[in-house]
Amino acid sequence: MHTKVSATNVALQTILGTDVRRRTVFRIALALFASMILALVGPVSVPSFGAPVSAVGGAIHPSAGGGGGWTVTAAISGGPYETARVVGRTTSAANGTFSVPVSARPGPNAVLYLTATAPGTGPRPTFATVLADGYSGRAVLNERTTVATGVAMAQFISRTGIAGRAPGVVNAASMVPNLVNLATGGLGRVITSPPNGGQTSTLATFTSMTNMLAACVASRPACDTLRSAATTPGWAGPADSFRAFASITRNPSNKPVQLFALAKARPVFGPGLPVPPTSWTIALRFDGGGGLLDGPGNFAVDAKGNLWVNNNYVYHADPRVGSCASDLLFKFGPNGKMIDGSPYRGGGLSGSGFGVTLDPAGNAWATNFGFAAPPPGCPQNQQPPHNSVSKFTASGVPITSSTGYTQGGLDWPQGATFDRKGNLWMANCGDGTVTLYPGGDPTRARNLKAGLRQAFGVVDNGKHVFVTGMVSNNVAVFDYDGRLIRPAATGIFQKPMGIASDRAGNVWVANSGAVTLPCPQRPQTPSTIGSISLMSPGGKPVAGPFYGGGATLPWGIATDGDGNVWVANFGAKRLSHFCGVNIGTCPPGKKTGQAISPQLTGYAFDGLTRNTGVVVDQAGNVWVANNWLEIPPQTNPGGHQIVAFLGMGAPTQH
Repeated sequence: MHTKVSATNVALQTILGTDVRRRTVFRIALALFASMILALVGPVSVPSFGAPVSAVGGAIHPSAGGGGGWTVTAAISGGPYETARVVGRTTSAANGTFSVPVSARPGPNAVLYLTATAPGTGPRPTFATVLADGYSGRAVLNERTTVATGVAMAQFISRTGIAGRAPGVVNAASMVPNLVNLATGGLGRVITSPPNGGQTSTLATFTSMTNMLAACVASRPACDTLRSAATTPGWAGPADSFRAFASITRNPSNKPVQLFALAKARPVFGPGLPVPPTSWTIALRFDGGGGLLDGPGNFAVDAKGNLWVNNNYVYHADPRVGSCASDLLFKFGPNGKMIDGSPYRGGGLSGSGFGVTLDPAGNAWATNFGFAAPPPGCPQNQQPPHNSVSKFTASGVPITSSTGYTQGGLDWPQGATFDRKGNLWMANCGDGTVTLYPGGDPTRARNLKAGLRQAFGVVDNGKHVFVTGMVSNNVAVFDYDGRLIRPAATGIFQKPMGIASDRAGNVWVANSGAVTLPCPQRPQTPSTIGSISLMSPGGKPVAGPFYGGGATLPWGIATDGDGNVWVANFGAKRLSHFCGVNIGTCPPGKKTGQAISPQLTGYAFDGLTRNTGVVVDQAGNVWVANNWLEIPPQTNPGGHQIVAFLGMGAPTQH
């Protein structure tokens, strides 16, 4: 949504590039820069923001050399301002160094970003960086920082700049240091280290993207080529080379071959990818430091953008070693780092599967499916129960006892959610019933029958609660008091699993077509290819199945802030993306249910395994759970990471 702005703001937007999108209330505490630029140019004193007059110091380091005469502009985006405002401007010295005075400091809910535009006229390279919360030091602007900022901040960048809503814009900025070192412009630790680094194609992809910008720096016509290749037909093109990478991230399968050719024109940062990808995505894997995650199942995102993740098995590096039920619950910050003393133990955790959710008070709940290898992999005397749910405070303290809550006939429970009235709903994969805790109170538990076989996914769409029946190929729809509003819906579902709602209440269902793994019984039923289906806010089947987009054994499903659909696939290492009900947010020409991701490959990524949960956070990152290994020995099939596709989905509210 765009807002009217004053002539003064329009002028500022023209000079700097500020966002005219109404995304208010930001969060970042910014410590400014220390007292040295690059060692080769000598020390430069840089006052902090706390002083009456502040300055930001650093250097412009293009790969082609030089860096002198670039226009450096500082802007604050967020706080009480609807649009970003210029707070300082300077020109870099002949050696590329700069010190830009700033007239104000960002508040706790804002970000400060820098842009630098090369001297001259016509198409020129533009560099950028965003400073992470608490950052203290110099700031180097180069090709790497620009690509990192364009990708991580993609959902908050328009033709006119950066702006967004807290906590999303701040959380997006916190991802940038995972890609680059803000002080040197070199590569960041996360992208170069396991479980990333040489273990996936992300580093090579990032290298190719920086080479695209290097070509623009060396040749002005290459800037035109970059902007043209980053333009989706029917949409306005990016205003400059910085915004080109936001455009690429938002529609990564547009013109991939042309972008690859540009990357090969000047590979100064390294060879990059050897062949053109089907889409230009940047995905990072996070494992909590290693030796912990083993079968992450699903996500619950809190109001700050932190991710709660449940877990199937006790960790073993060797998948041939049998494993018992995990007793861990994880909490990751929005930048992928574990926080607040995570992981948490106790509370009766017992091999949680697909069910993790947050109550209105911020407490975390995890259903205990009881994943474990059969004896002797997990000894008979250590086989877990399959009949409970665990509860933890927002700080990770267990509230439930060592047996969890067992009321309400819990039976191999999987999906779970709280509705708008604070009732907890849990799908029982064992007997097909649904357990309801009114007000989250287990002493008032009810067990509901709805004609489901292997109940699995649960969602509240703001009017009703929907529960999938995987083997019965149907979806039950309840009111908040636990009454069925009509017989379970059928006709457009094919082994439905995950289920999600957009903000308007439209409900999307992931049809695996073939999966029979996640419940104690595995009936032999006909299989089809994967798809998704659409239901109305009132609970009636509307359309589908919709195929394509690389959908292969769809398991988890989520909607983003625009209502478009994201699917986690239990096969073939890809993320799928479909056009939602509001086609105005889709690439031109796409209709509801049509694939946005490539039809055959989806958004392919070699760092994926078999994926279950998927969620879009407030920063626009699309997270998927690497739940099982692709060809697992059945003793311990668990995967070991969660994965963030940076900046690809419209930000959500949680």
